[in-house]
Amino acid sequence: MAESARDTLDSIHWGIQRCLKCRLHESRQHAVPGEGPADARCMFIGEAPGAREDECGRPFVGMAGSFFDELTADVGIDRDSVYLTSVIKCHPPHNRNPHADELETCIPAWLHDQIDVIDPEIIVILGGVAFKALFDENTPLKDVHGEVRERGGRHWLITYHPASAMRFPEPKQRIYEDFRTLAKMLE
Repeated sequence: MAESARDTLDSIHWGIQRCLKCRLHESRQHAVPGEGPADARCMFIGEAPGAREDECGRPFVGMAGSFFDELTADVGIDRDSVYLTSVIKCHPPHNRNPHADELETCIPAWLHDQIDVIDPEIIVILGGVAFKALFDENTPLKDVHGEVRERGGRHWLITYHPASAMRFPEPKQRIYEDFRTLAKMLE
């Protein structure tokens, strides 16, 4: 009998919580696999868990998470209907950006499987680190935010990370526009 998507996703989460594949496990409190329905139409992929996420093992629960909730509420998207995760699953020390070897370890070990199991119609890339890691491009985010690309039978919407957008006026305005685009895509 085939394993259900939820069971498969739970197995992936179990593996992430016990992962020792890169140095980030040495300083984490909790790995942060992600959360949301196993059949979510929309998946959000950020950079990495922050300090608050590391404390509780859940994605987007700190200040950026509060801003994310504000963004989704503004466009009528229920947080419980989407899947939230990051390109890496452990908090980098001192909030540094993930190193290339960490991305090269975590994405194929965990993120690709999460995408395959959930099989979302739309993936929202939150921030430049996630964009560069997933599209292997050095294009500045200001030049590609709001773009919807097709790859692997999915739509990929590129936008700012909530942590950046909540601090700077122009990205803040743009992320609201991009979330309105997302809401239209989900109609």
